[in-house]
Amino acid sequence: MTPTSDETIPLDERITGALVGAAVGDALGGPVEGYSPEQIVERHGGRVQGIVGPWHGDAWRTARPVAPYHKGDGHVTDDTLMTHALVRVYGAVRDHLDAYAVAAHLVPDLMDNPRWIPELETEAIPLQRIFLAEKWLVARLHHGHADPREAGVGNIVNCGAAMYMAPVGLVNAAHPAGAYAEALDVAGAHQSSYGREAAGVFAAAVAAACAPGATPDSVVAACLSLAKDGTRAALETVCDAASRYTDFESALRPLREAVAPYDTVGPDYRDPSLGARRPSRLHTIEELPVALGMMIVARGDFRHAVLGAVNYGRDCDSIATMAGALTGALGSEVPSAWAKAVAEASRLDLHAPARTLTGVAREIFARDVRRRRAHEAAFARIGG
Repeated sequence: MTPTSDETIPLDERITGALVGAAVGDALGGPVEGYSPEQIVERHGGRVQGIVGPWHGDAWRTARPVAPYHKGDGHVTDDTLMTHALVRVYGAVRDHLDAYAVAAHLVPDLMDNPRWIPELETEAIPLQRIFLAEKWLVARLHHGHADPREAGVGNIVNCGAAMYMAPVGLVNAAHPAGAYAEALDVAGAHQSSYGREAAGVFAAAVAAACAPGATPDSVVAACLSLAKDGTRAALETVCDAASRYTDFESALRPLREAVAPYDTVGPDYRDPSLGARRPSRLHTIEELPVALGMMIVARGDFRHAVLGAVNYGRDCDSIATMAGALTGALGSEVPSAWAKAVAEASRLDLHAPARTLTGVAREIFARDVRRRRAHEAAFARIGG
């Protein structure tokens, strides 16, 4: 279901749709991450249409290149683990976040609090599961004592920060510029260059998707009004290409061709080019433009956008995470059977983070109103 443009969807439903939708997209994309659309068809006898098992079946424990992770069967990946960790930071701070909040709250959460890790099928600290680009947070902030605002400099430039920025967009619902600025600050602890920029733009996209009457086109317009450099150019090119299609099957190759000039990884996802993931003002991460493109192709429909993202391959768990968050925030229904299966397989309450963040978002908005009125009163006195 895609809501009509005049339908008003409450904040709690938008936050729930975005966070549950992101987790479901993540779980559907995980087992085919790193492969091409053609390889996915060969492995699964056609396009993926829902939850599937590990790429290597029962041999997932030893099969390379993903061992020892049980990707598939409804298990979420590090995208969801990091998203939920950021929600917990909001729950602790109960206000807007910055890079210092990452150092003070997110890093200890990753290091000190054992949780059930679905892909490892055991309880462990999240640090034992997250990718090296996220381990960087602990290395730089906890062990290196780096300035949190600059700690992301030197890390590989990828989607690591962007993939978990949906909560920033949700607490700034209907205020894309505010979401963009806050996400850039938060992501400074993790990423630089176009990786940090993508975090800001994705948060802005989620915030724009929460606005009354939001549409895929209005979300893209908000992104283009804020995005800079190669990220903006890639978004414009990919979304223009996406507007010509109404089914993901036809759009798979054109979207890849549209983003390829801006992508540093190159055609072989598992064997990146020499210039891959290095800072640049000319390039972009691949995941965000493709997620927005699939949202356009699907006209905001959750199922269509997420399945398009999954079957695109490459870093499709992150693409589907973003597409799921965006269409969920727009109000498109997340299939309950998928959500139930992912929650049970991953041993997660997918709705609890949404309840936490909804409460926090309301508190932050009320505090913002008080701060704004205090500023208005002060300026009126000095400004005449």
